[in-house]
Amino acid sequence: MGLLPRQPVLGLVLLLVLLVVLSCLGPSQGLELIPYTPQITAWDLEGKVTATTFSLEQPRCVLDGHASAGDTVWLVVALSNASRAFQNPQTLAEIPASPQLPTDGYYMTLPLSLDQLPCEDPTGGSGGAPLLRVGNDHGCHQPLYCNAPLPSPGPYRVKFLLMDTRGSPKAQTRWSEDITLHQGKAPGSIDTWPGRRSGGMIVITSVLSSLAGLLLLAFLAASTVRFSSLWWPEEAPEQLRIGSFMGKRYMTHHIPPSEAATLPVGCEPALDPLPSLSP
Repeated sequence: MGLLPRQPVLGLVLLLVLLVVLSCLGPSQGLELIPYTPQITAWDLEGKVTATTFSLEQPRCVLDGHASAGDTVWLVVALSNASRAFQNPQTLAEIPASPQLPTDGYYMTLPLSLDQLPCEDPTGGSGGAPLLRVGNDHGCHQPLYCNAPLPSPGPYRVKFLLMDTRGSPKAQTRWSEDITLHQGKAPGSIDTWPGRRSGGMIVITSVLSSLAGLLLLAFLAASTVRFSSLWWPEEAPEQLRIGSFMGKRYMTHHIPPSEAATLPVGCEPALDPLPSLSP
């Protein structure tokens, strides 16, 4: 009977311990977890992941059963090693913006209403692939929650957070897998020394260079033969050249000399006398 007064005290202690545990878990642990994991879009698109951006599939029909008409779907972007430290904001004033990424390691952007995430099949529409491009706002046209280009390759993790009109969180999705951006190479770090190229590449380059040289020689030879008559004209026969004049041989008599020598005496052709000039 002496232990009975201690039971309310023990219950009070257990209640306090439970409250401390819940406070340590944070307010985000009490949210409804939606079984959806954000991921890079599956559409076959160029530049799905670049050095400053990546493209997510839109969470269509994912949050509809948990949202009201005035609720907003936010995208939380965090560095992979800082995602565990992210605490869901409780008011609109606590929403972290993109300039906090280098210091805090996370920010929120791309606020969307449910009207912007319809459930209809997007493949038949004319608006293109249904995606959310993170880091695409180079001009920062929405300064407060700017979707600014990402400053480093990451890796990053993202999740969707549903908040009401007062900024209180209502539901959230799982964190995505690590997303690493492409990283360009400095021009000075690119090795251009041919000694480091593969043997097959060197052989192919040598063969192509030899073929190009042979084609050039064949072209020059064909051009030389074609235009040689313009450079060196043919020599005329020796008996047809008279000084610098060249022409055909011309016979001044219709009877060859050999036949005229064999005519009988007295049969020589008579010469017509010159016409007389006397009256």
